[in-house]
Amino acid sequence: MLNGNRLHSPVLVLNASYEPINVCAARRALVLILKGVASAEEHSALHVHSSRHTLRLPSVIRLLEYRRIPHQTRSLSRKNILMRDRYTCQYCLRTLPSSELTLDHVIPRSRSGDSSWENLVTSCLACNNRKGNRTPEEAGMRLARQPRPFTLHTSRHLMRLLARSDDQWKKYLFM
Repeated sequence: MLNGNRLHSPVLVLNASYEPINVCAARRALVLILKGVASAEEHSALHVHSSRHTLRLPSVIRLLEYRRIPHQTRSLSRKNILMRDRYTCQYCLRTLPSSELTLDHVIPRSRSGDSSWENLVTSCLACNNRKGNRTPEEAGMRLARQPRPFTLHTSRHLMRLLARSDDQWKKYLFM
């Protein structure tokens, strides 16, 4: 694995109280550690190298000072829709890299469909083209799940899904 890809690997972020609060990229986790804002609780088997140092990438970091986390609403963005839908086309159920996925308006914009959590879903290019300017019913297609806003419950569920590939996360996610 190239260093660049390693720096994108997911890292669980814990508050000072050990409460899971986020997932960030390994690059961001390293910055927080080097700035003295966080410490590594668990390390992955991956390393990154500079000209003078070799660093083990963290798998779990903990903030050194408690941060009050206000009730969060996630901003509506392509990244958040892809995460909510788990990088899976909501029509054919294929899981694909983000570069091969589009956002589909369930009710097309040309029919006054808005860009909202409840009207946007992840779609592969083939399904999006097949659906075209129609509703799923008109195109003879079914949605895997009704689109809903990204909530704290969704965020925690995604952390648990990611933990399936990283056993070190499980003890922090109450699994």
